Amino acid sequence: MFPESKAYPFDEELAATFELPDPLEKEDGRRVTTPVEWMNFQREKILQLFKDIEYGEELPRPDKLEFKVLAEKKDALDGLAVRREIEIICSMQNGKSHSFIMLLYIPSSVQGKVPLFLGLNFKGNHTTTYENDVLFTGRSPEGSFVCGERGGQTERWQHKLLMERGYASATVCYHDIYFDRMFSEPYSIFKLFFEPCEYDSIREKYSVIGAWAWGLSRAMDCVESIPEIDRNKVILHGHSRLGKTSLWAGALDQRFAMVVSNDSGCGGGCLHKRKIGENLSQHRFYERKEGNTACWFINRTADFINKEELLPIDQHELLALIAPRPLAVGTAAEDFYADPKGEFLACKAASPVYELFGSEGFKVQEMLSPDECIYGDISFHYRTGQHDQTKEDFLCYLHQADMFVK
Repeated sequence: MFPESKAYPFDEELAATFELPDPLEKEDGRRVTTPVEWMNFQREKILQLFKDIEYGEELPRPDKLEFKVLAEKKDALDGLAVRREIEIICSMQNGKSHSFIMLLYIPSSVQGKVPLFLGLNFKGNHTTTYENDVLFTGRSPEGSFVCGERGGQTERWQHKLLMERGYASATVCYHDIYFDRMFSEPYSIFKLFFEPCEYDSIREKYSVIGAWAWGLSRAMDCVESIPEIDRNKVILHGHSRLGKTSLWAGALDQRFAMVVSNDSGCGGGCLHKRKIGENLSQHRFYERKEGNTACWFINRTADFINKEELLPIDQHELLALIAPRPLAVGTAAEDFYADPKGEFLACKAASPVYELFGSEGFKVQEMLSPDECIYGDISFHYRTGQHDQTKEDFLCYLHQADMFVK
C-alpha cells in the first residue's frame, strides 16, 4: 500500500520538529575548518548523497556537440538587442542524436563581453518574448507544440529589462530536453545513452531533473562559444520545478557564476523535514501511466515519503553546494506549497559553509515580512503574491548580480 498523495498542512503551528544535519560535520564527528577541505572532500561526499538519494547520477557528455545558428536579427526588442536562435545538437558515435533550440538576446548598447542570465522555460521560447517571428519550440511527443500562442510568459522572462541593465538573456524549453510526461524517454536526451529495453529502469540511477540539468550544462557549453558573452559571468535561474533544476545544475556544474532559485519548494530550496506544503508523496513515484506528469526524482527518493525525518541530508546542504558562488532564493507570501519559511531556514542553515569562505553569510535570524529583501552572498526575498516569477523577482536578482557578478 503506497502513501496517499497529498500536501502536508500549511499551518506553521503544525510544522514538524526536526534536527538538520550539519554540512560541516564529517563522518568521524570532526568539523570542516577550511575551504580546501570543503571543496576537496566534504562537498563531494554531500554531492554524492544527493545523487544516491534524490537526483541521481550525472549523465555523460555527448560524443559530439554542434552549435548551429538558425536565425539572427540585429534590431531585436525594438533595437535593444541582437537576437540569435541556436540549435544545440548532441550526437553519439553510434549515430544517435538529439537537439534543442536556445533563444539568445545580447544587448546592443554594451561594448565588450556581457554577463548572461540563462534558464529553462515551460511553454516554448516563443512564449518568453513579444516578438512575433521567434521560432516555436516546446514540442510534444505527438509532434504538436505545447503552446500555440506567443508571448504568454514574457513577465517571467523580462528580456527587455535585462537588455536595459546590460545583461544578455538565453532560454531553452525544458520539454525539448525531456518532455514532462511519463514515457517520454524515446523523445528525450535519454535516448542518447539507453536502449528502449532500458527505459523503465532509468530512474533507478538517473532523474528527470538530472536530465534537465544536463541540458543546462549543454546550453552552457554553447554559451562558452559565443564571443559576446562573458563565460565567467553566467547566472543560472529557474522557477518552480525549474528552480529545483537550477539548484541541482548549479551544484553539479560550477561554471555557473551565480544560481537563482525562484519558488522552488519541495526538492528545491525548502526543507523536507519541516513537512509543510508540497512533499514527496505528490511526485507520482508509483504512477507510471500515460498522461501523468513525469516523476522528477530517482526511485530511491520514494523510500522517504512521509519519512522525511530519516533523510541523512536536507535541502540546506544543496544550497551549500553552490558556495562560495552567489546564491539567490526568492519566494512568495501566498506560495504555501513551496513553504517560504522552509526556504528561509534552508538559507540560514547553509550559511556556515559560506562563512567558511570568508563571507558574512546569512545573518538575518527572523523570517522577513512580505516585500522585504536581504542581499549578500546568500540573498533572500519574500514577495507579496503567489507562485510565479515576476518583474519584482528579477529586480532583486539583478541587484544581487550587479553587486556580486557584473
